[in-house]
Amino acid sequence: MLTFEKTPIDGVYIVTPKVFGDARGYFMETYSDQDFQKEGLNYRFVQDNQSSSTKGVLRGLHFQKTHPQAKLVRVLNGEVYDVAVDLREGSATYGEHVGVILSGENKKQLLIPRGFAHGFLVLSDTAEFAYKCDEFYHPEDEGGLPYNDPSIAIDWPKLDVDYKLSEKDGKHLPLSESKITFKGEK
Repeated sequence: MLTFEKTPIDGVYIVTPKVFGDARGYFMETYSDQDFQKEGLNYRFVQDNQSSSTKGVLRGLHFQKTHPQAKLVRVLNGEVYDVAVDLREGSATYGEHVGVILSGENKKQLLIPRGFAHGFLVLSDTAEFAYKCDEFYHPEDEGGLPYNDPSIAIDWPKLDVDYKLSEKDGKHLPLSESKITFKGEK
């Protein structure tokens, strides 16, 4: 059984599974279409992805330009600060973000609808990150925003190591120059 907590941005939810544990370990259901349907969340996930990163790795802020993806993201091991930035055309929260700590311990997930940029910073020594997408990955369709875009003003956690970015993540234009928007859809 999953519980859904609304965030300040419409359509973004913190999803928490019910964990059944005993001396042997635990069991949990991480996704249930039936629970999503009860919440009025009609997604058809078509691709699962997983990454492994070390402390200080900052991935994002990423999106696909013409094939936007809704994502259900979670951490299997370790801890990350996960961020979703609203880029939906006409949204009352356009350019605003939600940030939440996801970890293997708290088992929370973040549901991010289409029309958002997404990124995360690894807080632990290592982290395994997994996510479901409702659209296939199209490498030629990638877009991004700088993690430190002043108009978005994400307060990323401070670490005892420097942030580690990919070369391409260091070259994105800020939101004010890219003016990216997505039609308001789930």
